[in-house]
Amino acid sequence: MTAPDKRIIEFIKKHHVLTLATCVENESWCCNCFYVYLEEENAFLFTSDSDTKHIRMATLNTKVSGSVVLETNVIGKIRGIQFTGELIKVENSDNSKYTIKYLSRFPFAILHKTDLWKIDIKIIKMTDNRLGFGKKLYWSRETNSNPENED
Repeated sequence: MTAPDKRIIEFIKKHHVLTLATCVENESWCCNCFYVYLEEENAFLFTSDSDTKHIRMATLNTKVSGSVVLETNVIGKIRGIQFTGELIKVENSDNSKYTIKYLSRFPFAILHKTDLWKIDIKIIKMTDNRLGFGKKLYWSRETNSNPENED
């Protein structure tokens, strides 16, 4: 698997909150989650209780989407990613690699016992206006190249 463009990876690593979107039987929902980016797996790792609406929906339809954005009022500085992926519940024991990675970034999470989830990223589209107005960078796990030009 070819890694995403380094500019995409650098952007993801600089941020820590993603918006997760789910959809089941024509009902959609979204939430915001603190995440850790697992570069070696090209995946997001986050915590959430299994009884939340977004997790209940995502366990019925594991295909999810989301975004990570930079908030700015300056059009020339707009940057963000949109992604699609598959949600997977991962081991959350005290010594699992996922628990260790998550708690190293968010140590306060030890106070609240929740489940750990991973989003295996399938497609990323990054908008980076610093490279030119509306400039897009694409990555796809399946093709390792520019997927369809979706807005």
